[in-house]
Amino acid sequence: MAKRRPGTSDVDSYTIRGTNKIVKAGDCVLMRPSESNTAPYVARVEKIEADNRNNMKVRVRWYYRPEEAVGGRRQFHGAKELFLSDHHDMQSAHTIEGKCIVHSFKNYTKLENVGPEDYYCRFEYKPSTGAFLPDRVAVYCKCEMPYNPDDLMIQCDECKDWYHPACVDLTVEEAKQLDHFICSEHGSDEDVKKAQENSLANGKAETKRQRK
Repeated sequence: MAKRRPGTSDVDSYTIRGTNKIVKAGDCVLMRPSESNTAPYVARVEKIEADNRNNMKVRVRWYYRPEEAVGGRRQFHGAKELFLSDHHDMQSAHTIEGKCIVHSFKNYTKLENVGPEDYYCRFEYKPSTGAFLPDRVAVYCKCEMPYNPDDLMIQCDECKDWYHPACVDLTVEEAKQLDHFICSEHGSDEDVKKAQENSLANGKAETKRQRK
């Protein structure tokens, strides 16, 4: 636990300027960037303190976006993906613009609707070394890439593995209409083509196989 700085006292909450939104330790917040036309920074509040002039400061633990990390943004990184770093800071509470929610990866993929305030995190990141934890995750499809929840995937009825439509020569629209799908590993090219043609003819869009 961080020590309290001389001349300050811990406070339970902070009300974001111009709003009725209350921030407490453990909440995730959007913080105003130093440069205009830049997406707000995302951080987790660890403590809130005030000095004897009632100036409010927050100790935060920063989230990094993929493009801010070693290796940059990759194909499997979702638009709302963040990495929880071990980078801590003290910031003026007045730089907090709003609140947000950083979900676990599993919970994010179960959301019915993703709002502007919804993000997710599946990796921790150490900026000093460029290391990620965990250092490996499950991969899918022929391309052997981790799952990106922004992308539609379809499941083989035989092996139960998941595939990107483009990797199995389908458009996204065709994939959405499939009722059955058999990958080439578990059926001849003719079987796969026939299954796809039958499914597309049935047009059962409500039974699309999208990874959750």
